[in-house]
Amino acid sequence: MNQAVITIQKQASHWEARLALKLARTLRGSVLKGCEHKGPLYVQKPFYPEGPDLAHLYLLHPPGGMVSGDTLTISADVDEQASALITTPGAGRVYKARADKSLQHQRIRFDLADDASLEWLPLEGIIYPGAMTQLDTQVHLTGNARYIGWEITSLGLPACQHPFSPGSLMKQSLQIFRDGKLCLRERLVVDGDQQENGMLQSLAGLRGYPITAMMVAGPFDTPSFNAPINDDETALENLIRRLRDCCEQYKSLDGNFLAGVTLNHGFLIVRYLGHCSEKARKLFIECWKQLRPELLNRDACEPRIWAT
Repeated sequence: MNQAVITIQKQASHWEARLALKLARTLRGSVLKGCEHKGPLYVQKPFYPEGPDLAHLYLLHPPGGMVSGDTLTISADVDEQASALITTPGAGRVYKARADKSLQHQRIRFDLADDASLEWLPLEGIIYPGAMTQLDTQVHLTGNARYIGWEITSLGLPACQHPFSPGSLMKQSLQIFRDGKLCLRERLVVDGDQQENGMLQSLAGLRGYPITAMMVAGPFDTPSFNAPINDDETALENLIRRLRDCCEQYKSLDGNFLAGVTLNHGFLIVRYLGHCSEKARKLFIECWKQLRPELLNRDACEPRIWAT
């Protein structure tokens, strides 16, 4: 009898949460047509601070983090000409794994139809010392679909002087497909057991910075972006210069971080290495304000929840 109780408690000690969103364009604008969820993962009703054509969605995960054995699966299917912005009300957390070192896994997949757009702008993710986590994101674009997304990751608790210690592991990946063809792949593996010569301290890795962040936007390889806007540069070259100027302006205020802008297979990538996730987010918001009008033909409109 006691053995049966113990088994039930053990099976209930982790979550397998799932959220599947379906967005469509109707006569009323971009609407949330489907929202299926299992476990503590869901969204509230859409908000429309920019009008009916673009829905703002707040992804809610009441537990606030993942423990050993947890799996979060998030998907969004955005139909033709529909547009959405998804963010979170607070930081995500991956807590220290239990002794069995069972994986904490987050899987995200976005499917965008022709002329659809999606912005994935969550607050930072905090990977606690001792966590064992895998974070996978796939973006599938069709036709003229457009995407802006970022990931801001804190390795350990730098503000509390708790580093990403031995026994910790994070695997993070991003894949972007266009019409079924893989065009961008990013992968980061940080092993806390490799303190001296591993990714954490390597000059070709994180250089000892506990905050790593990446923002991706595109595609920018259409003819309009390659057309000259003056004698010296194209529209895309002008945008890259403005993004780099933005990074330099932030460095002049606080030079204790690294940031850069690159173009890879039609996608602009902004990278950050530093000591403060809030500073990374502020930099990315300023870059987003430059990117959004060019890619989506919309001025920046910050989600209201960011001000709370």
